[in-house]
Amino acid sequence: MITAKLRHLRISPRKVRLATNLIKGLTVKEAEKQLKFLTKKSAQPILKLLNSAIANAENNAKLIKENLYISNITVDVGPSLKRWRPRAMGRAFQILKRTSHITITLDQKETLVSKKDKKEKTEPAIKKQEKDKNLVIKEQTIEKAKKEKTISKKRSIPPKKPYGTTTQSKKRFFSRQTLSNAKKLFRRKSI
Repeated sequence: MITAKLRHLRISPRKVRLATNLIKGLTVKEAEKQLKFLTKKSAQPILKLLNSAIANAENNAKLIKENLYISNITVDVGPSLKRWRPRAMGRAFQILKRTSHITITLDQKETLVSKKDKKEKTEPAIKKQEKDKNLVIKEQTIEKAKKEKTISKKRSIPPKKPYGTTTQSKKRFFSRQTLSNAKKLFRRKSI
């Protein structure tokens, strides 16, 4: 794991995270492409930091650039510069010019062959064919069972709504509240 840090970058961390979230988990080459064509102001410093991390990996750890990917990239809050802006009635409001600290961690891709792959290579081709035949037979029996189940199922009748939710009950309740549907007679606005 190779790390590189950029401290006191004079861009708000919230804005820097827009660019860093884009490249997290990508290979180094893909991340470089993304950052070169990104129109955010924070893309240039992040690209410089990425190149610095790649140089650290190649020179210090003797790693190959093609095998590297961005395992982690964090943007932390740095110190804020406090400035003042004049406002109405003789007041002044504080402005925070925020800074950010970026830490990038590169790691090498691991291309290990799992135990299952090794076992499959040692098995003869005949056993594979037998397994395939067994799988096909199982799939056919499962399909037949599904067809039989769908045929045997009857359409279920949805349950009736309770009386309180039907339109008839609403009309009866409304007619009790207003005298013979007075709402139809007295309208607030003329037509």
